[in-house]
Amino acid sequence: MKKQLATLVLAIAAAVPAFAAPETFVADSTHTFSRFSYSHFGYSTQQSRFNKNSGKVVFDKAAKTGSVDIVIDTKSVDTGSDTFNEHIQGEDFLDTAKYPSATFKSTKVTFEGDKPATVEGNLTLKGVTKPVTLKVTSFHTMPHPMVKKDAIGANATVTVKRTEFNMGKYAPYVGDDVTIDIAIEAIKQ
Repeated sequence: MKKQLATLVLAIAAAVPAFAAPETFVADSTHTFSRFSYSHFGYSTQQSRFNKNSGKVVFDKAAKTGSVDIVIDTKSVDTGSDTFNEHIQGEDFLDTAKYPSATFKSTKVTFEGDKPATVEGNLTLKGVTKPVTLKVTSFHTMPHPMVKKDAIGANATVTVKRTEFNMGKYAPYVGDDVTIDIAIEAIKQ
């Protein structure tokens, strides 16, 4: 009887699917970038990026939960012009001497099927924190062919008003709406 009971317990244990645990992925700094764009007097849409970004993503595919924590080194702003980089880093805009980083910390991830669709959280720029919702425009997970570890990648976007973050100089002539795009690739730890 004990042998039959042990066999039954083992059979049930084998039949129950393994529950996935949350997995932590660390941003690959060579493939993770934050970009921003805005209207310049209506003449053109200016596009710039931050060259140094870090962070992590916690992802649980089975439970359809996750979290995102991104840090942007605002001193790494790259407009394509050294003079303009200094201008953007000044007190009227990013004020990188006082606020050398910007952060995004998620509070909720919403899924459509097996993929994240939106990420709600708090964006902190120039010492001001505001709730925002990132729209996930692409998401992919698979073993990374180079590093031979599981990896995830995503693109997400949000538009904010720079005046709400104490960066309103020249508004509305230089657009108040700033679109932030985040491209992240992260490797499982």
